[in-house]
Amino acid sequence: MAKEPTDLPSLEPLIFSIRGHRVILDADLARLYGVHTKRFNEAFKRNRGRFPDDFAFQISDAEYPQLRAQLANSTGQSSNWSQFATSSASRRGRAYRPWAFTEHGALMAANILRSGQAVRMSVYVIRAFVRLREELTANAVI
Repeated sequence: MAKEPTDLPSLEPLIFSIRGHRVILDADLARLYGVHTKRFNEAFKRNRGRFPDDFAFQISDAEYPQLRAQLANSTGQSSNWSQFATSSASRRGRAYRPWAFTEHGALMAANILRSGQAVRMSVYVIRAFVRLREELTANAVI
């Protein structure tokens, strides 16, 4: 059985709340799973049928400002901040709107990538979601 990596930073700053779901963005998952975001999204789109809307969804134009605010309030560990802040309208039109993956979507993404690192990191990602859920539950009880 593979061990959980111990030298990795906390994933909680990479998990955001959108549409009532806790999600992690495509670029962050790609980095964790050891692939380029473009390749990650290609694999995701080839397997789109495995991802219902409660597993993965694209951030809408209306949600974009909320996401930027959450990124600004995070600890600065997200690799997406520069992507959102410097997106070139002249080259791409609108700013890149990332895909958001729920806990179940993150696990499914590891399954479609089929790499050893993706499998090992999926356990780490799922445990981060579980820790966050447990903290929220404990705070709600208080």
